[in-house]
Amino acid sequence: MRYQQFWADMHSNIHHHQMKQLPQWYEHAKAVMDFWPIAYYPFALRKTPSGAALEDLVPQEDYCADWETVRALAAQAEQEGWPFFMGYEWQGDGSDGDHNVFYLNNDEAILQPRKYLELRDQLAGHEAIAVPHHLAYKPNSRGKNWSTHDEKFSPIAEIYSSHGSSENDDGPIPMVRHVHMGPRISGTSYESGLAQGHHVSVIASGDNHAVPGEADHGMMCALAENNTKEAIWAALRNGRTYGVSRSRIGVDFSIGGKVMGETVPAGPQPLAITITGTNAVDRIELLRDSIPEKTYVHSGSWERAPLPEKFRFKFEVEFGWGPDLKAFPGNETKTWEGSLRVPGTLLSVEKLWNSFGQRIDHQDDKGCDFNLITRQTSETGKWMGSSPTRQEGFIFEVEGSLDDVLDLTVNGKSYPLVVRDLLQGTRVYSEYEEAEKMVYDRYPDAHHYRDDLIWHSAFKFRVRRAAPESAYLVSINETLDLVPGSNYRLRVWQKNGDIAWSSPIYCE
Repeated sequence: MRYQQFWADMHSNIHHHQMKQLPQWYEHAKAVMDFWPIAYYPFALRKTPSGAALEDLVPQEDYCADWETVRALAAQAEQEGWPFFMGYEWQGDGSDGDHNVFYLNNDEAILQPRKYLELRDQLAGHEAIAVPHHLAYKPNSRGKNWSTHDEKFSPIAEIYSSHGSSENDDGPIPMVRHVHMGPRISGTSYESGLAQGHHVSVIASGDNHAVPGEADHGMMCALAENNTKEAIWAALRNGRTYGVSRSRIGVDFSIGGKVMGETVPAGPQPLAITITGTNAVDRIELLRDSIPEKTYVHSGSWERAPLPEKFRFKFEVEFGWGPDLKAFPGNETKTWEGSLRVPGTLLSVEKLWNSFGQRIDHQDDKGCDFNLITRQTSETGKWMGSSPTRQEGFIFEVEGSLDDVLDLTVNGKSYPLVVRDLLQGTRVYSEYEEAEKMVYDRYPDAHHYRDDLIWHSAFKFRVRRAAPESAYLVSINETLDLVPGSNYRLRVWQKNGDIAWSSPIYCE
């Protein structure tokens, strides 16, 4: 690949009442992203005299003051040499769908006309883009209006977020979290936009209103020459982007030497795909005009092959799962202090973080020390807020042998992990003794012939099944006979359920 991969969440909404938290958001963003296009949220609920709650713009003096605070942060990031883009959410009157507006330069203003095309015209001549999100809701009720779409102003669209998948109306990840907005439909989905002839690339990002860069809500990747603002902006402008539902699956995809967002001549062209998964890759779908053209099934191709004496593998460790707060109040948070030591080489650590307070205190090629805080309360307090049982964790990539024993230490207790066993399946560990004491201290008459109350009340962590490199590294090279006027893109499915969506490559 002639471009580097840079990761970000392009949809982290900070509200007027959260602006004092902006420094914390910024530090967390730097810990989990390569760059940050912030999406300031200038809206809030206001009550009518009868008590109806209507979402509207906060007073202009408030959002202008907040915007200056964001501008000051942009200047700080520029001094630090970290790519930061000023942005805000635009909703208009709901008829064109919601968009996040981002700027290359730090001297721009918040504009809030009622129509998308008015917004486009007011920003003509400015280095600005508007990214539509949660596309597949009902038209005129904040679903995407493709009839007014301008692909130069909006070269990318959000295919996945905490709302679910807007790829189509019948895919496997529905839009069910925000039930008040209704189910997804056709006509407004991403595939509907492609069917109408639009050249529009994809990202995935959170629509997060409490913490930027939540792993569980999706991330986007920009293919850029370097990590300067100008190079990343060129990637966004030209649609060199893709999205993932959770972990950072590496996607290297080209046809005729052209990459995502680019155009290639018709006829026979070399197809090159390299997937670097974070777990075992199940299959790769090559879509032509949103219909599977080819499916490359990787499951079953590697499992019986003998492993070399030294090999690379990845495995995930997740922390969370605690007691019912109604039965055991005071357990809203849990601290996990731990370390991993390997006899071979620790190659990389991917952060799967969903809230503030997570740290890697030390990392080298023999291991790492970490401190995590898991939470059991809704991040927003809203009835449609995220699950109150979010996990925090890591994906470790290690080089070693089958008989190596990794030492995972959690809260002072050692958990030996034999590589041979890691490859066989997932295991769950718990603070069972602590839970037993907590149960009987509070409920001394709770002895029972089943241990439900103890097990259900225990804080837990799981070590997922490891995958050798042969499971997560897939390369495909062949010739593809391109159909004129078509678009080609990938869907990558991992066995653990994580998905990657590439942007299209277009045929002349």
